[in-house]
Amino acid sequence: MPVNVRRPSVSARRFGYILAATITAAMFYIINVWPGWHEVPFLTDDTSQVLWLVNASLVASIAANVVYAAYDPPWLKSLGDLVTTGIGLAVLVRVWQVFPFDFSSYSVNWGVLARFLLVVAIVGSIIGITVQVVSLIRLAIDGGAGAGRRGEVRQ
Repeated sequence: MPVNVRRPSVSARRFGYILAATITAAMFYIINVWPGWHEVPFLTDDTSQVLWLVNASLVASIAANVVYAAYDPPWLKSLGDLVTTGIGLAVLVRVWQVFPFDFSSYSVNWGVLARFLLVVAIVGSIIGITVQVVSLIRLAIDGGAGAGRRGEVRQ
């Protein structure tokens, strides 16, 4: 049975992309300027070893959303999401390696929960990357820019 998939309107998508870019830019500012990551009590000085990669991920997300606001065919959206999720995965792996957290002043062992959440995020990122690769392959097979699977409606 064919599945009808309808993308939100162009104006709704643009609003979403601009909102996402704005929120991400605010996060960049909060982390790097005010109040800054140094103000978070459980982050250690080792945070500086992952901060550049976190910043790269935020900048890539802002750039992707700005591009999508101007032009967002399905193939470009899948490609951009593949790139940004790949960078996000690199951030997660580096955070796992460095683990720039100190939860020793807390009565709960938050380190175990943090590691668990990192694993969940890493697995989710791998699934997301797989989905985007499959999406790109399907779009290429179906003819590229706007073509969808049989029975789909694309805008």
